[in-house]
Amino acid sequence: MSHSLVTMSYIVAAILFILSLSGLSNQETARKGNYYGMLGMAIAIIATTLSGSVTAYGILIAALIVGGAIGARAAVKVEMTQMPELVAIMHSLVGLAAVLVGYANFMDHTISISGVEKTIHEIEIYIGILIGAITFSGSVIAFGKLSEKISGKPLLLPGRHWVNLLLLITTVILGYIFIQQADSIDNAIIPLAIMTAIALIFGIHMVMAIGGADMPVVISMLNSYSGWAAAATGFMLSNDLLIVTGALVGSSGAILSYIMCRAMNRHFLSVIAGGFGTTGGGEAAVIEGEVQPISAEETAEFLKDAKNIMIIPGYGMAVAQAQHTVNEITKLLRAKGKKVGFGIHPVAGRMPGHMNVLLAEAKVPYDIVFEMDEINDDFPNVDVSIVIGANDIVNPSALNDPNSPIAGMPVLECWKGETTIVLKRSMASGYAGVGNPLFVLENTRMLFGDANTTMQAVLKALKE
Repeated sequence: MSHSLVTMSYIVAAILFILSLSGLSNQETARKGNYYGMLGMAIAIIATTLSGSVTAYGILIAALIVGGAIGARAAVKVEMTQMPELVAIMHSLVGLAAVLVGYANFMDHTISISGVEKTIHEIEIYIGILIGAITFSGSVIAFGKLSEKISGKPLLLPGRHWVNLLLLITTVILGYIFIQQADSIDNAIIPLAIMTAIALIFGIHMVMAIGGADMPVVISMLNSYSGWAAAATGFMLSNDLLIVTGALVGSSGAILSYIMCRAMNRHFLSVIAGGFGTTGGGEAAVIEGEVQPISAEETAEFLKDAKNIMIIPGYGMAVAQAQHTVNEITKLLRAKGKKVGFGIHPVAGRMPGHMNVLLAEAKVPYDIVFEMDEINDDFPNVDVSIVIGANDIVNPSALNDPNSPIAGMPVLECWKGETTIVLKRSMASGYAGVGNPLFVLENTRMLFGDANTTMQAVLKALKE
């Protein structure tokens, strides 16, 4: 394939990637956006394979078969509840690829450049490996936290900010040494290897220090890192499409992180610094009072009497796979002339858009799914709010307890409605480890048990 044809194919692929991002920004066009992305990637792979720069076709075909098989199996086997950790581990692979490509590029004897161009190339290698190593180790830790193999509580080492600063300064010094000794692979490999180890430690330390409530922001942040790692790889390989694609992913991930931080009333740097959900201005208020349990049949009676109903899904709905039953209840209630809506908090679940994906999977109509800012002022007019497996996103202490670990975080103010019914397995605290006074309010009822089982019982009672 000629160079001009490869360039043209890359331009088409880049346009399709941009259309993919545009499509994914809206629920109605998300499926089309996925198709654009798949087509763009197919064109990119074919164009690169036929570009003439590839000679080891046997290895390439074997890698495509193995990678494709792993991806296909993951797509079929992974449950929706496991999507956050799947995304995290996929980010780690991008980081690992950037590290391996960086080392391979550094040790490639066939590259013959000199002067400023050589220095720039060495800086590209150094930065690519640095970002890739941080992305790799940070994503592995994020995977462990999201899959609950590692505790969601932040690990706060004494003087952790000074440790991070020391690691950063050391990395800069090692970069200078690497550039000075780059003419000798045997000498330059030492500072490069030390920097890689430091970057891996930094990635681990950074994500370990971030609390459970910030994990959706961490996912989008790591998404951004993986994009920049891919862009750095593109610079190393002089691949324009990889540079463009990496920049698209990196910038969109950064923008998403900013949007989510703003929705949580948090600064991006404070997320990176870690510790959310552990400290406040003093000692958090003790939650006192008795919960008021309710049965599925009583819940159905509340819904029969209500005219305006708001459903607030959380990670518990994902774990119980209750979204399909919830949709059946929604269709039944709307058929009876009741107004039903869904309130989605920006950080509900374990990754950005987690609840939106679940509801779309269950074919809940897009026009009754609302973001927090759209419906928070409407709660005084809501007769019944159904909270399904959510905790931190409906916690009143975020607004009225300045000493609370989540003080200042915007939440869905469902307690302002007439009645709130909370579905939970137990009285355990949420992912951020914070108690919730909502559960003991006068107008709150607790429906205990598996969310899918209890919602099926509610559906049966409504039909009767």
